[in-house]
Amino acid sequence: MAKPDTRQRTIERIPTRPITPKRLRVAAYARVSETTGRLPASLSAQVSHYSRLIQSTPGWEYAGVFSDLGTSGTSTNRAGFNQLMNSAKSGHIDVILCKSISRLARNTVDLLETIRQLRALGVGGCVLNVRALTPSLLMGNYY
Repeated sequence: MAKPDTRQRTIERIPTRPITPKRLRVAAYARVSETTGRLPASLSAQVSHYSRLIQSTPGWEYAGVFSDLGTSGTSTNRAGFNQLMNSAKSGHIDVILCKSISRLARNTVDLLETIRQLRALGVGGCVLNVRALTPSLLMGNYY
């Protein structure tokens, strides 16, 4: 029978680093298809609203507000839209906000392709009624 080990053992405590929650990198996309009437002011109001919303929400990091004025959603050949997609492909965006799914694309095939690309990149989205938005809404894909 073996003798019990009676040596003194010292346990060293290794300090842990505090876990800081990951901030969501949130971007928004706005588009109006006409440059006449009140629509340019509407685009400006949307851009301002999204900028304030993203920058004032705890846990969110501002990743930009991308926009197109006077450009139809029937084509993906839009400067602001392409900048948004390039930023997403570069890994700079976790979530995209938009007022309506039709802001991303009016063409069903283009819309489905865009959503598939964003999901493959791990980018979530939220089409929102701004008054109903809560941060927990953004944790998944809600296109």
